[in-house]
Amino acid sequence: MAGPEAALKILCVGGARPNFMKLAPLVRALGQDALFEPVLVHTGQHYDEKMSGQFFRELGMPAPAHNLEVGSASHAQQTGEIMKRFEPVLIEENPAAVVVVGDVNSTVACALVAKKLLYPVVHVEAGLRSFDRSMPEEINRIVTDAISDLLLVTEESAMANLYKEGIPQARVVHVGNLMIDSLYFHLEKAKNSDVISRLGITGAFGLVTLHRPANVDDPEHLAELMRALDWISQDFPLYFPVHPRTRAHLKNGNVGERIHLIDPLGYLDFLCLMFHSSAVFTDSGGIQEETTVLGRPCLTLRENTERPVTIEQGTNTLAGTTYDGIVSAWKQVRANPKIARVPQMWDGHAADRSLAALGSFLKNR
Repeated sequence: MAGPEAALKILCVGGARPNFMKLAPLVRALGQDALFEPVLVHTGQHYDEKMSGQFFRELGMPAPAHNLEVGSASHAQQTGEIMKRFEPVLIEENPAAVVVVGDVNSTVACALVAKKLLYPVVHVEAGLRSFDRSMPEEINRIVTDAISDLLLVTEESAMANLYKEGIPQARVVHVGNLMIDSLYFHLEKAKNSDVISRLGITGAFGLVTLHRPANVDDPEHLAELMRALDWISQDFPLYFPVHPRTRAHLKNGNVGERIHLIDPLGYLDFLCLMFHSSAVFTDSGGIQEETTVLGRPCLTLRENTERPVTIEQGTNTLAGTTYDGIVSAWKQVRANPKIARVPQMWDGHAADRSLAALGSFLKNR
């Protein structure tokens, strides 16, 4: 009599902390299904304890089976090093499919290696487009989508983008947003964080994140952003968990008295601050999504966004990157706050739909 079929090994690749927030619910769902065996690979693209290790513990994720420990470098060096280190892992594990997430260098590097070795590639958060090819993330998205076999999308605009690029509809599945699965799963626990008392926050406050090279690498440009944030801080103090990239470029003279620079936070502490904040000012993609679901006003300090549903249905406002543009956008938000709707399928069950899509895909290969 034939024995039970072996579980299908799924290699799940992450390299930066937003990847882990999206992978956590999927890895959990895969691990609870006898059909699958998830194997987690951490490329080490982000390797600082507060930027990575703490996230694994807070998200309840297993320790990675493989840590490539790539670290920081130029885009070319980092991408190439990830490819070199990922190839032997892929050959050793011999999975049924490789899951890559988002738009970081780890995403495109591991997708390229897998595809050239003829392993199926599944791209989580496919089809998002800023239409700004000066952004490294945009190049990573376009390349990864072009070679992926199954494309799991978060919003309808992503589906339209992929169809325009000639991706067959049969390879695209609208599953919702895995990052929002993590938010719903951890929100009650996050509310119990003591981060507000630890920071001595009383009353209304705003939250700031900046990390994109276009915003933080040019001292004059960063100074202009900080000047706009200083103007906004007249309304309430701002708390700014400073990304290592940003801290390296900030000078004390750029920071107003009501802008409080704090160390990077863990996932639960940051989620707690976001939940209790009066507004969030960011250049992050994922935070645009989280603030939409939480109903918190979000000013995106960029000239474009790859997540238009957060503007069309959510609380997000594209503020640009100039002093005048940011101040004007904040005045508009203050005078006419947006009434948010939660986008379709951002309901905490994206992992279940992703699992179903993956099972159907592999069954029909």
